[in-house]
Amino acid sequence: MERDSRNEKFLSRKRSFTFGAYGGVDKFLCEHETSRPEPLEHSILDILDSPTSETQPFLSAGSNQKVTELFEIIEKLQSSRLDEQRCEFPLPLRSQLLKIGRDLPLILPPKLGGYWIDPPLQKFAETSPTSSHYGLDPETYDIMERDSEATYYQQFFRSRYHHSFTAVDPSLGPLLLSICLVEEEKRLRVILRMRECSMHGVFSVSLFPNIPSAVELAKMLCDSVTVSRFDVVSYLKAPDLITAFDEHRVSLNFKFGVLYQREGQLTEEDILCNNEESEEFQEFLSILGDTVTLQGFTGFRGGLDVCHGQTGSDAVFTSFHSREIMFHVSTKLPFTEGDTQQLQRKRHIGNDIVAVVYQEGHTPFLSDVIGSHFLHCFLVVRRVRKRVGDEGEEAGGGGVFQVSVTAREDVPPFGPSLPDPPIFTESSLLREFLLTKLINAEISCYKAERFRRLELRTRSSLLEGLQAELSTRSQCMMGDSPVSTLSTSEGMRGVTEGSGGFIKNFKRAIRVRSNSFDTLGGPRKMGGVPLPQKPKAATERDGESELAYKPPEPSFPPTDNLGSTEVKDHSSPQENM
Repeated sequence: MERDSRNEKFLSRKRSFTFGAYGGVDKFLCEHETSRPEPLEHSILDILDSPTSETQPFLSAGSNQKVTELFEIIEKLQSSRLDEQRCEFPLPLRSQLLKIGRDLPLILPPKLGGYWIDPPLQKFAETSPTSSHYGLDPETYDIMERDSEATYYQQFFRSRYHHSFTAVDPSLGPLLLSICLVEEEKRLRVILRMRECSMHGVFSVSLFPNIPSAVELAKMLCDSVTVSRFDVVSYLKAPDLITAFDEHRVSLNFKFGVLYQREGQLTEEDILCNNEESEEFQEFLSILGDTVTLQGFTGFRGGLDVCHGQTGSDAVFTSFHSREIMFHVSTKLPFTEGDTQQLQRKRHIGNDIVAVVYQEGHTPFLSDVIGSHFLHCFLVVRRVRKRVGDEGEEAGGGGVFQVSVTAREDVPPFGPSLPDPPIFTESSLLREFLLTKLINAEISCYKAERFRRLELRTRSSLLEGLQAELSTRSQCMMGDSPVSTLSTSEGMRGVTEGSGGFIKNFKRAIRVRSNSFDTLGGPRKMGGVPLPQKPKAATERDGESELAYKPPEPSFPPTDNLGSTEVKDHSSPQENM
């Protein structure tokens, strides 16, 4: 009897099941450990990870049934199959969460944190990552710039007589220096490009008895420069390659995911398996942009197939302040019968950095429900009521919308700020806010740690290739290098003069980060040579695992400028560059 009592107590413990990078972890909490009353603000979060008394009759059944269930849990923990590693909400928990109904916010954070939410939950009110305004002011909806200094060379150097120089520093690696003498202003403009950043300087000529050498100017900008000489760049097409490098992060094209969440849907599988579009959801899509036919579409396609229909027949597209935006709408992407993960859809949306979630009903969106290396931010929109006409009748279209934002904790704040309360009554204002917020969200996400590391690797590779190409072509121009050497180096880098060289090819690749269409059918091509397809790996839910839809490394997005530094004008602090 005493042994049965101990078993009864052990098996009646409350259970929560979560997943890590290496499988599942079953957490048991004794009843006496959870009997302490908890503050009200914790109840919403705790309900996701701790079933209440409604689960007790199920867990306190006969001992044989309990033992069977225990072995089923152990079998799940030991299984390596992907489908067995997906956590589903138990029915009692799902019904409990939905019973709260209208009292739940649009977004709930993960139990372990890692995301910020705006407007914040009440417990996080004092640590809101963004400030709120009390009104709507579209005049303040400013679009952020990815790299405000990227066009300096194009603006101040290309139209003037200037020189460029290259060198390889033992500690800093490849260096590219550009110098321009502006005689009418009696100023020297200097740009020093290094692996981690570009440094800009404006010097008054009157400061020097003689114009400094390239080495001296480089050391004025960066004390760490140790080279004793620079090689002059004499290649006639060097300005084109240098401009491409400086502006490789500048793009007027964006792609965002759009997820459709219906009442009661709490998992990734539920959301991605939606096929039917309600009239309400279609009205929301019309706010974002126009539905276009992909066949023969000539605008920015965002990685979608515009020739063979392998990524659906239509999509949502819009132009916004001279920028082109393609939306990857989950319901318009191909649906694969029997595939609970819907990899054809996740291949696109999982490679976006920012996504919009449209909710019908009052089921909250969980910040980490979509497993992806790339998705760092979600904008969640819900229509709280329909628009009413002057005589109290329902007006066609539109409505009153509520908006909330969530992003990973290393994503810095970005504007425009949400109004207080975060309610929009006009579709035109909602569109202006959402599109501005989406663009700024992506630019801000590039500053997250994952993308910062990627930027350093991308920039280093680009600069190394550029320095080598400029050096080789300049030697050939001066007659110091035979043509055969140049041809060999071109072949190694897959460069042709007519195509603009390594920089242009790389720039084309990073503008469309997702090579989705290329991976759907035949083998990928690089430099005209088909490459064998690697077998697709199983997709893991955890953010640290390798995802099947991860694109090839050259198509990774570039990221934020790492500490680009400007050296102020030594003679006139008021100089506006």
